Amino acid sequence: MLTTRLFRPLSQLPGKSLKFYDRGNGTRPEPLGRGAPLLPGSRRAFSDEVRPVGSKAVLVTGCDSGFGFSLAKHLHSKGFLVFAGCLMKDKGGDGVKELDGLKSDRLRTIQLNVCKGEEVERVVEVVHSSLEDPEKGVWGLVNNAGISTFGEVEFTSMETYKEVAEVNLWGTVRMTKAFLPLIRRARGRIVNISSMLGRMANPARSPYCITKFGVEAFSDCLRYEMYPLGVKVSVVEPGNFIAATSLYSPERIQAIADKMWDELPEVVRKDYGRKYFDEKITRMQSYCNSGSTDISPVISAVTHALTSRSPYTRYHPMNYYWWLRMQIMTHLPGALSDRIYIH
Repeated sequence: MLTTRLFRPLSQLPGKSLKFYDRGNGTRPEPLGRGAPLLPGSRRAFSDEVRPVGSKAVLVTGCDSGFGFSLAKHLHSKGFLVFAGCLMKDKGGDGVKELDGLKSDRLRTIQLNVCKGEEVERVVEVVHSSLEDPEKGVWGLVNNAGISTFGEVEFTSMETYKEVAEVNLWGTVRMTKAFLPLIRRARGRIVNISSMLGRMANPARSPYCITKFGVEAFSDCLRYEMYPLGVKVSVVEPGNFIAATSLYSPERIQAIADKMWDELPEVVRKDYGRKYFDEKITRMQSYCNSGSTDISPVISAVTHALTSRSPYTRYHPMNYYWWLRMQIMTHLPGALSDRIYIH
């Protein structure tokens, strides 16, 4: 009976991934969030967009590649004034060159390292001075910049934990605090890119999971505080899109693994052995190669969070396996979910 009930939605859902829009008839199925039903037949009219978007400014971090790069181009095509924060702006990165190549007065790339307070402050000044009426504020902030790594707890250095947290968690907090005055003036939107691993932990991913769990908690606290002020806060929790974002090439995975092994304390190397270590690296390579290459569900989720009059608290762009696994691991007793997925 339990198995039947858990897997019943799979037989009712079409397609390959959890989408937010049906462009064919202009309607949108209920999202998999805020307790919404899984049935694709439950629909609302797709007519509650905020207008006009052409007068609204949005800042997106991490636009050198991946989600941020695609999102900057997409929001520009929707009519937004887009400020694209790029880590490699000063170094002439490929993503920056392509965005600048659009030669649009509605898309501006800006040098931005979310770990550096002085760069964040400079970006605030640039955005503020670029607005026609600064008192109307900035409509949206998308905290997308992030890095990832892997490794079991005993394999991961404290420096790695700090490095990942500085970008993923403290970078999100730093950017949000800097732009809140402008966001509040517009009664706008904050969209934080978290992860399914911000809701459920996974072996060998503790540096990443810690930061994304932190983003989830920060977003919840911020949402409570901003509600009376008319600012809406949403979290997007992508599934496995590593194959589409180029975070890990086989060469990069091996380079990280070799460095990790070389820096391990002798007692850890002796206790675990190279065979065990290599098996974990092989598993990580398999995971990276199995992800989705279509990031359109993520782009659609962020766009909806920025444009809908009633954005959702959480968006879950992921395939059915990961969605079901997340529900089981967050709703069933840990002893049971551990038995199903971990042990």
